[in-house]
Amino acid sequence: MPRRSPPDPRVVQRFHHAAIRLLRWLRKVDEAHGFSGPRASALSVLVFRGPQSLGELAAAEGVKPPTMSRLVKAMVKEGLAAAATAPRDDRRIRIVATARGRKRMLRAREHRLDAIAKLMADATADEAAALAKAVELLERSLGSG
Repeated sequence: MPRRSPPDPRVVQRFHHAAIRLLRWLRKVDEAHGFSGPRASALSVLVFRGPQSLGELAAAEGVKPPTMSRLVKAMVKEGLAAAATAPRDDRRIRIVATARGRKRMLRAREHRLDAIAKLMADATADEAAALAKAVELLERSLGSG
């Protein structure tokens, strides 16, 4: 088993700063393609996690149900999501991504992935390997999600 070594606090601080900058940069990529904001984030949950109740979707996004209700109404109006009753329980409403919403989310994801690939295009083989190791560490530490 490899020996564990806590990271240098300066590296942790630099990583934090870089992560914030990366997320801001990706938001600009999204905005350049006309797809951003809380609706895009909620739609991502529906596409990649599947149908959700309003409460589940609100919890996943860290907002209150009334806020999520407004977001869902806007997504339904845009044709990106639909509300359907849960199987075997007509009282439970499930929010689902529509085919249009799924297509839009996947297209936005491709734009982000292409932008990240271009950002990393000049990496040396050693840098690419180090990035792969960093991703492994993050995936292991954060778990699936």
